[in-house]
Amino acid sequence: MKYYLIAGEASGDLHGANLMKSILKEDPDAEFRFWGGDLMQSVGGTMVLHYKERAFMGFFEVILNLFKILGFIKECKKDIEQYNPDALILIDNSGFNLRIAKWAKPKGYITHYYISPQVWASRAGRVKTIKANVDHMYVILPFVPDFYKKYNYEVNFVGHPLIDAIADHHQIMPDVFKKQFQLDERPIIAILPGSRKQEIKKMLEVMLSLVDDFPSYQFVIAGAPSQEEKFYEPFIKKEGVHLIMNRTYDILSLSNVALVTSGTATLETALFKVPQVVCYKGNTISYHIAKRIINLEYISLVNLIMDKPVVTELIQDDFNTKRLKEEFTKILDDYNRAVMFLDYYDLEKKLGGKGASDKTANLIVETTK
Repeated sequence: MKYYLIAGEASGDLHGANLMKSILKEDPDAEFRFWGGDLMQSVGGTMVLHYKERAFMGFFEVILNLFKILGFIKECKKDIEQYNPDALILIDNSGFNLRIAKWAKPKGYITHYYISPQVWASRAGRVKTIKANVDHMYVILPFVPDFYKKYNYEVNFVGHPLIDAIADHHQIMPDVFKKQFQLDERPIIAILPGSRKQEIKKMLEVMLSLVDDFPSYQFVIAGAPSQEEKFYEPFIKKEGVHLIMNRTYDILSLSNVALVTSGTATLETALFKVPQVVCYKGNTISYHIAKRIINLEYISLVNLIMDKPVVTELIQDDFNTKRLKEEFTKILDDYNRAVMFLDYYDLEKKLGGKGASDKTANLIVETTK
């Protein structure tokens, strides 16, 4: 069968690639065409456009690039019609993918949505659009099925694909890794500043302001696959700061503490059992718009899933050197670390165990035949 997948960022590329591998187990003759990234490309098939070409962050940035985004949507619709897939698989990326679903469903395409739009966080009115245009929804967070039940919409909880991705991560030899990247024996502080240029610029300056106060640690920036190494050069001039590209899981596996920009990385850090401070600072206009429409007590996936403040969140004006230093110092304390570890183990249990990609692939193939 022919499968058309649409992913819009690095995490979607990861989950899309693993889903494609699982589909091949169910349907060895599967053909893929997709909007995604390098990981999906490594599985096989034809990539239409790399997610790097359409990585826009926040309301303000989307408005500035509106005509370009509309052009991508038009191109995508045309390409789907030419390919005529048996299954259309939309991965996260709701601003783009819900528009595609609304167009595709009346044309008779079977629509599958993997990783639900965050309608439980804001703009619940989108559930009406989802019910009308998405044939099969696969959710990865344990509280989401109950949310959809309130709207009489049945969804499939498949567990979180990050558990599989991390379980499949090959262990590295610490000494070899440190020698390769010229790291010394000091404990490692992982710096995960996000994946888009706008957020990285805002986050790194404050995150790295701690370097001089903690000379007994080395700070390692996890370079995002969506960026070039030269983009980070202005930020790595301080002594004790290193940049390692495209090796986030290796860095986390060796880290003592992490400073993490809110997003999927907060959950990845927790699953690697690394104590963290969650940080976020967005465009001022985008932030104030989001604050008015998002109805959540927390912004990090860790706290949302556990429904309590497991990790500290420093948001917007609270994300400054003084507060970051205070919270960073707290998670160096053995007692605070032990409490966080226990919460991390409970978090992993709530996520439903391994097999998210396989479960989703099985459901997609069975309902498409």
